Amino acid sequence: MPPFPAPFGTESILSNDLSNVPVFVLCGGLGTRLREETELRPKPMVPVGNRPILWHIMRTYARHGFRNFVLCCGYKSEVIKAYFLNYASMNSDFTVELKTNNLTVHSVDHDQDWSVTLADTGELTMTGARVARAASRYLGDAKTFAVTYGDGLTNANLKKEFAFHLKQNRIGTVLGVNPLSRFGECKLDGPKVVKFAEKPEFTDNWINAGYFFFRHDFLPYLSQDESCVLERTPLVKLTRDQQLSMYKHRGFWACMDTQRDRESLEKLWAAGSAPWAV
Repeated sequence: MPPFPAPFGTESILSNDLSNVPVFVLCGGLGTRLREETELRPKPMVPVGNRPILWHIMRTYARHGFRNFVLCCGYKSEVIKAYFLNYASMNSDFTVELKTNNLTVHSVDHDQDWSVTLADTGELTMTGARVARAASRYLGDAKTFAVTYGDGLTNANLKKEFAFHLKQNRIGTVLGVNPLSRFGECKLDGPKVVKFAEKPEFTDNWINAGYFFFRHDFLPYLSQDESCVLERTPLVKLTRDQQLSMYKHRGFWACMDTQRDRESLEKLWAAGSAPWAV
């Protein structure tokens, strides 16, 4: 990879200022299980309400003080690039001089004080390689960075998770959540059903919900090879080295993996009861 200027300074571990902690968002997958929505756009740009789910994820980070984002783009990256290139004008009054194409934005009608870097990481690149490629260009001298998926929403307190990560003094921390079963659970005594629960919560089972924090030391676990999957060799090896912690979250988390998932999120948003809403 060619060298690029790094936009991020060293974050102060001892301060509460999280604005310089880079947040890498995985935005490049094909989204095949949501094909009815992703034929024309990448999954992170599929809207929930009137905003892409990517915007909701970034807004969640921003509420806790994070403002530097690196979007690891691939499939249909031009859609994400166009969205952020035109963000100010699409959220403001503006005047355009047609002959010169000069644009004057009159009043910015939003409060997103974010720095957003769009990093091409390859159309078919796997998750670990996307992080490795983007970090090689844009991590700079930051000691700690965040990574998450472009399709998961939560109301977890990310500032508290960050503090937990620092206190654990391990290389990585993952947000863990209790999944809801998609099916009813039956407990039997022989052929007799003794307990029936509709979509029970598995209170003792924890899954990877994204929203990671890593020390700079995680980079050697990654590879820029296209086939490097974050959840396989890098995280498995990190676990074997006893360097991965889990921040347990019993609140809201949802992944927009299918059209059914999207419809559920849409209903929450339309009803004004979206737990992740800022």
